[in-house]
Amino acid sequence: MRAVRFAEFGGPEVLELTETTEPHPGPGQIRIAVRAAGVNPHDWRVREGQFERIRPLPLPAGVGQDAAGVVDEIGPGTTGVEIGDHVFGRGSNTYAELAVLNSWAHLPEELTFAEAAGYPSVVETALRIIGLVGIQPGQTLLVSGAAGGVGSAVLQIARDRGITVIGTAGPANQDYLRTLGAIPTTYGPGWVDRVRALGRIDAALDLSGAGVLPGLLDLTGDPDKIITIADLEASMLGIRFAGVGGSMPAALAEAVDLITRGRLRIPVDRSYPLAEAAAAHTHSQSGHTRGRRVLLV
Repeated sequence: MRAVRFAEFGGPEVLELTETTEPHPGPGQIRIAVRAAGVNPHDWRVREGQFERIRPLPLPAGVGQDAAGVVDEIGPGTTGVEIGDHVFGRGSNTYAELAVLNSWAHLPEELTFAEAAGYPSVVETALRIIGLVGIQPGQTLLVSGAAGGVGSAVLQIARDRGITVIGTAGPANQDYLRTLGAIPTTYGPGWVDRVRALGRIDAALDLSGAGVLPGLLDLTGDPDKIITIADLEASMLGIRFAGVGGSMPAALAEAVDLITRGRLRIPVDRSYPLAEAAAAHTHSQSGHTRGRRVLLV
């Protein structure tokens, strides 16, 4: 089986497409023939060794959490799924021809494998941080760095819940934010004043980690009304950093509901063959994504 792995922590160049042994599912798991794998910031942070202090990782190691594909093996006691089913979900080492999933849902007919691979972690994160920040229908949410995968999901989920969203993004993504139901504005010098001119901000989400937390605090007036998923220095301002958590099965179920109702669609910004995982990581780390990046297997 071919899989992307790395033998040392470092930059994208440490990723290699190699031959390795096939994984097999345990109780409550399934294995899929991967058709596409989602590329997430979590993946390159693992590759860089950013989580070593809290979760040491034996090397060499695989990469990836999200994938979509065809079920080809079912673990003991696993129900509600059959060989040949098309599914998407989250597991481990998904940059590979075969991968084991711990959580999954059947693929909505509205999605291709490539599109579906970009949903699991993105939607779970979006749902979780919307809940944590406590935003309510009729209020206004500011989303900093709104054009990426999580931002695309947040904007559409918030719109479905009756929440007004102001999103910041680069000039090239202003029309994209409008298509997702947000009021767009650009980041950069003067962004706080531009946001303030658009109205009261009840809560804010930092998705980019671009040093915007002081500005978000100025706009909301309360650190409890801000959540970041990208700025590791947030605690110095009394702001919550939301890393992992939440229910993936529940998130996938809500994603399927939103997708089938036509309320959620996250575009694939760019796809890469499995052998170009390093390029996918390079581009992911550079930012400026509109939607999702995926690897095709």
